[in-house]
Amino acid sequence: MEKEYLPKQIEHHVQKYWEKNKTFQVQENSKKEKYYCLPMLPYPSGKLHMGHVRNYTISDVIARYQRMLGKNVLHPMGWDAFGLPAEEAAIKNNTNPMSWTKNNIKYMKKQLQSLGFSYDWSREITTCKPEYYRWEQWFFTELYKKKLVYKKNSLVNWCTYDKTVLANEQVINGLCWRCQNKIIIKKIPQWFIKIRNYAESLYQDLKKLTHWPENVKNMQKNWIGRMKGFQITLKIFNTFETLKVFSLRLDLIMGATYVVISPDHELSKKICKKNEIFKKFIKKNQYISEEQKQYIKYIGINTNLFIIHPITEKKIPIWIANFHKIEYGIDTILCIPGHNKHDWHFAIKNNLKIKYVILDNILKNKSSSSYTSYVNTKGTLFNSGKFNGLNFKNATEKIKKILLYKKILKKKIHYKLQDWCISRQRYWGTPIPMATLENGDIVSIPKKDLPVILPKIKNNIYSSNKKIQIDSNWIKILLNKKTAIRETDTFDTFIESSWYYARYTCPNFHTGMIDPIASKYWLPIDQYIGGIEHATMHLIYFRFFHKLLRDFKFVDVDEPVKNLLCQGMVLSEAFYEINQKSQKNWLNPSQVLIKRNLKGEIIEVHNKKGKKIVYAGMIKMSKSKNNGIEPELIIQRYGADTIRLFIMFAAPIESALEWKESGVKGIHRFLKKFWLLIFNYIKIQNTHKHMNFNALNDPQNELRRQLHETVLKVSDDISRRQTFNTAISAIMKLVNKLSQASMKEEQDKSIMREALIYTIKMLYPFTPHLCFFVWNYLNKNSSIDYESWPILNQEILLKKYNIFVVQINGKMRCTINISNHLKKEEILSYAQNQKKIKKYLQDTNIKKIIYIPKKIINFVI
Repeated sequence: MEKEYLPKQIEHHVQKYWEKNKTFQVQENSKKEKYYCLPMLPYPSGKLHMGHVRNYTISDVIARYQRMLGKNVLHPMGWDAFGLPAEEAAIKNNTNPMSWTKNNIKYMKKQLQSLGFSYDWSREITTCKPEYYRWEQWFFTELYKKKLVYKKNSLVNWCTYDKTVLANEQVINGLCWRCQNKIIIKKIPQWFIKIRNYAESLYQDLKKLTHWPENVKNMQKNWIGRMKGFQITLKIFNTFETLKVFSLRLDLIMGATYVVISPDHELSKKICKKNEIFKKFIKKNQYISEEQKQYIKYIGINTNLFIIHPITEKKIPIWIANFHKIEYGIDTILCIPGHNKHDWHFAIKNNLKIKYVILDNILKNKSSSSYTSYVNTKGTLFNSGKFNGLNFKNATEKIKKILLYKKILKKKIHYKLQDWCISRQRYWGTPIPMATLENGDIVSIPKKDLPVILPKIKNNIYSSNKKIQIDSNWIKILLNKKTAIRETDTFDTFIESSWYYARYTCPNFHTGMIDPIASKYWLPIDQYIGGIEHATMHLIYFRFFHKLLRDFKFVDVDEPVKNLLCQGMVLSEAFYEINQKSQKNWLNPSQVLIKRNLKGEIIEVHNKKGKKIVYAGMIKMSKSKNNGIEPELIIQRYGADTIRLFIMFAAPIESALEWKESGVKGIHRFLKKFWLLIFNYIKIQNTHKHMNFNALNDPQNELRRQLHETVLKVSDDISRRQTFNTAISAIMKLVNKLSQASMKEEQDKSIMREALIYTIKMLYPFTPHLCFFVWNYLNKNSSIDYESWPILNQEILLKKYNIFVVQINGKMRCTINISNHLKKEEILSYAQNQKKIKKYLQDTNIKKIIYIPKKIINFVI
């Protein structure tokens, strides 16, 4: 063993050993407890960024720890390989998206391997390969048979830049989630999967996810948008027709003064056929985006039709309006402007009657020119005829009985969650396995003809509207001797990432989509790791697809994941200068000269020509801000173990991590110190491995106690608390103590051997290369990859020592560990002579000593 720690010399050697010996390959084993640890799969963009490194280091630490606990650990990796970036790169570089993707995967795989991640590469999945996507094509045709899939002309979110449809979840504040350009609303034929059929299950089963972050569950609840109320069937005045209206609260029904219907409502369509004015209004207001609604609010037109109030039997006007809750699937609302903000604003703008029916704190709103929300108020009714004086509960029950007697009421639950639009007008995706016959009938591609493979690109030429041109011969086909036209849209890539986790359990299963036996053994996922940004996109679709798989008997649990861990972002210092066009020109940290104070804080920044540069603070690493740190450079400079340990130590997992090279250097110094400690021990190690516990002196007993205290803390921090940074801190403190420990006597050497073996094991999940290498010097012909986690000796912690808190005037200054056999006088003397205590007691008189056995010593001065 060399004296100096040289990661370049050991890491590649260890990685080759793992690859050659297939160390991390696993199979189902009913005799062992399984553990499925999964990080979210990456998009092969070309290079890993620090966000990737953080995510995958977390999963690797957990996977290696669980293996040491004796579990059969599945830890796979793959590639979310379809998507717009590959298509755009192909258009830009006049190349094929498959070639671009394959090259990126090859490069990124090498990067992952250079970090020493313990993946079972035999299970690697690439979602753009036909052997993978053939099964989602087949599954789509099965969903079609079950009428869980349909095609219709629909209002969609259209990205004018990417020229494709976006699901609602992919529109953030009116912008495309990927390119940040504005979306518009248009109507085109699209394919949908009925996710809304599963809205209640998705909502209620959140209760089962007891080990998911509360903020993720709340985000999903809000996105599903469960709204519980009542549907009331009302007569349209002077006709034989009825109108089904929705209301959240029956107790407020006496305050209803008008009804609104959406421009898409059947009644609206019927009216506009007879009247050009209505037709123009509906055409103008039918395709309004959520962003446009912020500026075009409370526009309506009176239909001159009325419904009959179910209690008073008075006429109530019907209006067509653009503020309806269509996102909830609600296209008719019974409006109560006295107790609803939107209803109130619409009534004010269109001079409609406002009627207040809750007495408590509402009368003041009558003369107000602005609305004060009392929508949640559940007070005493007034202005409500025979219901006056009733509270919320009694009024609701009484009105409910009347409407049920009339057979015009039923409970109704609406959801904001809309059916999943999965059509994308792009080339680089899974072809939708459907076709249209000449008579207009839509048919699915038979299983024997799957997979439908992507067509060849026509002469490798790309159109000016950012579309890849495909061979037209691919589009026209024969199905059962009938001419048909293929569907040219491709799947939303979220489909590929919604079931990959299940395919990891059986990647080489050729007779079906998922092997039920393998999935039953491995699922659910025990630990899933990914960013919080996936809470209302990937994780919604992911849970939904799992329920589809369950209903098709591919899996037998309701939810795909037991434990979810969402890591924070990686931040880095960012700098910019203002150019001649008054725009920010972002500079890489390597392009600037930084002056810092003694605390390491930036006080001045210049470029290399001396021009002053603006420091933008610690912000998320990104290409656009030019503040990304290349993982490869850090690995070359410090080694993979250093970057792994720094990432796990620098911040709690859920928090943002501030990238500071000074911190990286500190971690590297620690690893060099640990290496040197082992080197010094190996020089003098003996063959004696069994301690004479009865012959240990107090310092030796104390060191062993501290060792097992560290094992206790680190075990708890990793497994239960998942506070990896505090686990590493505890290990560091132990290493500092070991560096100062004596190795003169035989018992000292024995204790050091035990301590080093335990410490190497505890560090192994974080720094596997270093630990693998030094383990061989301590244990010949043995691999740490198959070692178990250190066994805690509870007796050492409980047997001979007590912890005293030492105080000065009631304020804690330190703690001390005292052997049970010492007398009170000896304990007090030992406490007085502690460095942290002596400085307070110098040149002072001790007025009083408060002594509580085995607990507290308080010096009053």
